[in-house]
Amino acid sequence: MNKLLLPGLALLLLAGCASERVVLLPSPDGKPAAVVLRDRAGTEQVLDQPYAATVRRLGINRADQTDAETVQARYAQTLQALPVRPVSFVLYFELGSDRLTPESEAEFARVRQEVAARTAPEVMVIGHTDRVGSVEANDALSLQRAQTMRDLLVAEGLPAEKLEVAGRGEREPLVATADEVEEARNRRVEINIR
Repeated sequence: MNKLLLPGLALLLLAGCASERVVLLPSPDGKPAAVVLRDRAGTEQVLDQPYAATVRRLGINRADQTDAETVQARYAQTLQALPVRPVSFVLYFELGSDRLTPESEAEFARVRQEVAARTAPEVMVIGHTDRVGSVEANDALSLQRAQTMRDLLVAEGLPAEKLEVAGRGEREPLVATADEVEEARNRRVEINIR
């Protein structure tokens, strides 16, 4: 039995033999990842480098190493069957409005490309505000921002049933501020695509 380990994901491949191979694949974002394996004797082995591997026979782990080319050749079909990883975008708005900043308008092109590249995308849009204005007004504005992004994505051809929207108002700031303080980084939507 063979296993490919992606951060947070293990895949089992039946190989019809009395051994298992576990391989740690690199994280797509380049962040460190690790897995700890314990054999029947209680011995632990840490895989903390890309393509570090172990072969388990009769319940005992033996350290191994592989490389990208070998993994691609051996597991190509499995790797191609993996779902596309989720991605997130943060877009920012002009003060008191549902108009994107010029920089975020440019970033929205990347959102459209990411949605278009997926066979069956599901999108969650969460609107936020800074702490200027009443809680009720900010709740409404955050939802309006999320709905504006939803409408833009629907206009691009994404089916409305594949989109969820929510408004969080001023409750989840990126930057904590006192009430009535403007903070551009809190005037945002988070767009999560999977």
